[in-house]
Amino acid sequence: MSTLLRFIRSQGIKSGLTFLRPKENNICNRIHRSDVSVKNSEKESTYEVKKTWASYGFCDEDQKTDSQIMHVTFFISVSVSLVFGALIIGYAPDPFLQDWAQREAYLQLRYREEHGLPPIDPNLIDPSKIKLPSEEELIDVEIII
Repeated sequence: MSTLLRFIRSQGIKSGLTFLRPKENNICNRIHRSDVSVKNSEKESTYEVKKTWASYGFCDEDQKTDSQIMHVTFFISVSVSLVFGALIIGYAPDPFLQDWAQREAYLQLRYREEHGLPPIDPNLIDPSKIKLPSEEELIDVEIII
């Protein structure tokens, strides 16, 4: 793609196409203005043309101050907040205790293996506390296992 663009640009310059050339900004540094009412060459005055700039919105009077405040603001808001945000997220405690639950499960599993117990007790809940429906209640109910 870049080769094609270079080829088109070189062909455009050779043929004199103006839309492919870089823009030239010719701004005069001084403007000579003569007073309309008096047409003397002595009344001509010279005005300095200030370089045009678009303010970033931090300072409307000074371009250097506006630029400095903008750079400091963006450095603090982007760089510092990203660094501290990453540190807070990276070193924050586990909110759902997933790490603790996994460690506890491994400890329980090792304890059961060392004592010759099954990994999961088939009678985890006492069967006498479970109330099952009778056979008459289950006649019309489809049971999917």
